Amino acid sequence: MRSPRLLAVVLAALVMALAACSSEPPSVSEQTLQAIEADNTFSWTPQAGNLDLGVTHTEDSLDPEEPDAARQRGMDILSTNGGSWQNVHLMGFGTNNPEPSPGQYDWDTLDQRMQLVEETGGRTVLTACCAPDWMKGGQAGKTDWSRLEVEPQPSHFADYAKLVAATVERYPQIERVLVWNELKGFYHQEDNRWDYEGYTDLYNQIYRAVKAVRSDVEVGGPYVVLTSLDPGTPDSSDVSGAWGVADQRALDVVDYWLQNNVGADFLAVDGSTSTRQDTLPKTVDQGAQKFADLTKWLRARTDLPIWWAEFYPDVPKGEEGAADSPASAVATLAAVAAYAQSGASVALLWGPQGHGLQYAALWTDSTQDDGGQPTPLTAAWEWLVPRLAKGDVEISRSRTLPLLVFRAPDGAVVVNLTGADAQVTPETGPVPGWAVTVTNHAS
Repeated sequence: MRSPRLLAVVLAALVMALAACSSEPPSVSEQTLQAIEADNTFSWTPQAGNLDLGVTHTEDSLDPEEPDAARQRGMDILSTNGGSWQNVHLMGFGTNNPEPSPGQYDWDTLDQRMQLVEETGGRTVLTACCAPDWMKGGQAGKTDWSRLEVEPQPSHFADYAKLVAATVERYPQIERVLVWNELKGFYHQEDNRWDYEGYTDLYNQIYRAVKAVRSDVEVGGPYVVLTSLDPGTPDSSDVSGAWGVADQRALDVVDYWLQNNVGADFLAVDGSTSTRQDTLPKTVDQGAQKFADLTKWLRARTDLPIWWAEFYPDVPKGEEGAADSPASAVATLAAVAAYAQSGASVALLWGPQGHGLQYAALWTDSTQDDGGQPTPLTAAWEWLVPRLAKGDVEISRSRTLPLLVFRAPDGAVVVNLTGADAQVTPETGPVPGWAVTVTNHAS
């Protein structure tokens, strides 16, 4: 006869296996939540301000040619609090050349992406990137995708601004414009710095052109990568933490743009938690602190809303980073907590559809028949989107346990920041390693 203890172990394993196969998110018990709230090692802080979460569509993202069932599953996820904002690029990352020759437009793929945003109830952001070939020294009527990241020539800045203005006129749903993407093409290798003067000239021409045709559209930049460096590396700034040191060259872009733009409605940046030397954070919480520290640095310089147009929270060495990786989901939620606590206004998840990058997504690759499935991030993301936007989330980390908790009046998300089980009290069940649990209070 098997012992009761052995039966309990078998039953627990069965429950966990069934949970892994179910689309329902895991949860912790009310008893565990009560134990967390009674534990004085948890200190609670309200989010610093309303935080909108959103997504940026990339090359494959619920396109019409995908298998119907897989695409519908992804559509359902995106429609269910997939994000307040949905970001679409003017050219590239899923859309074709919108003006192959001067004055000759091809809007078909952009039409499809704009329709996707409308069908799934999102608010539309346009990233004004990238540029047709004839604006950067190429041949009219031809598109060389290997040169996608080449910037337009200064003599064509006005042509590009005109194209962006035509786009916001064509699509009244566009509410925000991000100018360019990561200053692609604007780095001067010979001078070891960004051409922030050239970028700001392009930005200013786009800002004026957009405001001239639609003054209601908000425009922002400079969309620079806030790179981390190993301590002691050349180009280090005085902004540092356990995550590394901020690259002064990127900070210079922000300062110049703030001083020289002709107008701005928000400030956009992006970054990852690994350093340029490929040093990974020891813990996901350590990595996420970079986003909080740099948001605070930005907040000290401007009252503009801070947008993280892309963010890439790496997992610690030895862990698997992937679209459906539990560790990647945890790293993403640690970053979201950092944004909420430091006063960021928007954070956009790059590539909500499963892809080749080693970061979390919201649904698996829907170009496959069995795709469009939720990932370990999905349920928590969907729970957080409306609550963080409303501004009624409190956040806590234990001083003794590797747990991160988001709570609202109607429930909580409990996140284990490590791969080891965490026991709140002897009477409660453990929170498994890399667990992301969503619990709603009984009504």
